[in-house]
Amino acid sequence: MTTSDVAALLDRARAWAAEDPDEQTRAELEQLVEAVAGGADATDLADRFDGTLEFGTAGLRGALGAGSNRMNRVVVTRAAAGLAAYLKDHGAARGGSVVIGYDARHNSDVFARDTAEVMTGAGLKAYVLPRPLPTPLLAFAIRELGCAAGVMVTASHNPPQDNGYKVYLGDGSQIVPPADAEIAERIAAVGALADVPRGDAGTTLREDIIDRYLDTVAGLAADGPRDLDIVYTPLHGVGGTSVAQVLETAGFAAPRIVAEQEQPDPDFPTVSFPNPEEPGAMDLAMALAEKVGADLVVANDPDADRCAAAVPGPHGWQMLRGDEVGALLASRLLASGKEGTYATSIVSSSLLGRMAAAAGRPYAETLTGFKWIGRVDGLAFGYEEALGYCVDPEHVKDKDGVSALLLLCELAASAKADGRSLTDLLDDIAAQHGLHATDQLSVRVTDLAEIAAAMDRLRQTPPTSLGGLAVVRVDDLAEGSADLPPTEGLRYHLAEGGRVIVRPSGTEPKLKCYLEVVVPVNIEDGVEAARISAAGRLDALRNDIKAAAGI
Repeated sequence: MTTSDVAALLDRARAWAAEDPDEQTRAELEQLVEAVAGGADATDLADRFDGTLEFGTAGLRGALGAGSNRMNRVVVTRAAAGLAAYLKDHGAARGGSVVIGYDARHNSDVFARDTAEVMTGAGLKAYVLPRPLPTPLLAFAIRELGCAAGVMVTASHNPPQDNGYKVYLGDGSQIVPPADAEIAERIAAVGALADVPRGDAGTTLREDIIDRYLDTVAGLAADGPRDLDIVYTPLHGVGGTSVAQVLETAGFAAPRIVAEQEQPDPDFPTVSFPNPEEPGAMDLAMALAEKVGADLVVANDPDADRCAAAVPGPHGWQMLRGDEVGALLASRLLASGKEGTYATSIVSSSLLGRMAAAAGRPYAETLTGFKWIGRVDGLAFGYEEALGYCVDPEHVKDKDGVSALLLLCELAASAKADGRSLTDLLDDIAAQHGLHATDQLSVRVTDLAEIAAAMDRLRQTPPTSLGGLAVVRVDDLAEGSADLPPTEGLRYHLAEGGRVIVRPSGTEPKLKCYLEVVVPVNIEDGVEAARISAAGRLDALRNDIKAAAGI
């Protein structure tokens, strides 16, 4: 950086610190400014002011700290003021309400209080959930209370240094374009922080809103067997008490909870990454299950909107893929006769489409994310492969790890009563519809230009076959279609029902390739033979798409 660049950066940082209401981040920034002014390296300070943390369809999410490119009270206050302006411009009259929830991450309660004060300062009512609670409870409360919008302060399964800000509108769904851009415009128009009107901290809701949600979830379980030895972990998150109460109300024995991960802890000390999909995150739970001889392991991510599961296998405990849990939950709801559309994202398995068709139910595919799945007309069930499931869209139009966990336990208990397992149920589904085997290739990059270059290579030199299967058709998702809005990605339709979708991650510097093969199950050879064949085909797919993309 030139001397003038450093001087401009220091001026910007000092101006930011002057209006920062938080003593900790203000002191942090002032210390950095002093060091850089004294000749220290300016890289860290420059990164903190490298643009503004972008407000999009996922709201805000980023590392905690001082500066415009971090999550802090200044950024949150501006976001709340922009959201309030958007709501008022779109018909939220004075006294219209916003409900605010928060998880147990660092500063989540502070950001929730700031949001409430900005909402009341703008003439709106603010209702605040009484303590750190699951994200699906916030989605439930929006419609239960008839609010114009909802805000959930959470970074879901991100690393401990992150936090985030998720926005829902009055229908209980996450924002989608053009609402995100319109809110972002109003955030950019917010003037000096001192000029943002602030009121009181709103109304803290009573515990009965929690009980109404949990009773609604527990009511999803049908009468049936309840004998099931469950190991559960909330992964240091906020799902523990909610899951325990729902299981008890539905008639299950108390689960064995992984003691080291039972209490909310924003530092997530036992896991390197608090995401049940990540290697090692479920090790303590599976070790406990092995020790006690449990029937099922279930887990939530830290804000309890996702659900993961593991089952005993021939070589020890093994995780179920999100597509497998999605198929199991769909089979439960289809068998119950639940009417409506069954939906999933384009990167999830095509199996749900076959199951819905066989049951005579409508099926829909959406772009990735529950902001799209939750908006499907007449939704009966929606899921995505990243462990998100919506089993009760009448009450929660978002992924809900608590209700999904309950129905999975119900399904496992029914299977156990028949002398069977969830693995046996998956074999039944494969025998009827073909084995749909999925996997993912994810490549992290340090330079985002590498992702653009890989996508360019695939467009300029499209593969004619992948994994020994002919490419039947290629969809350039950037062009959009009658069914899907434009998004960056390529979808390859392969012979014999195979698929490959390549897209940049929406939240991380990664290129993701979603792989699927379909192998018919020969009755004489059994499902295991199909699994062995599928594993070989997936390996070949992975190698070929990696070579074609040059990654």
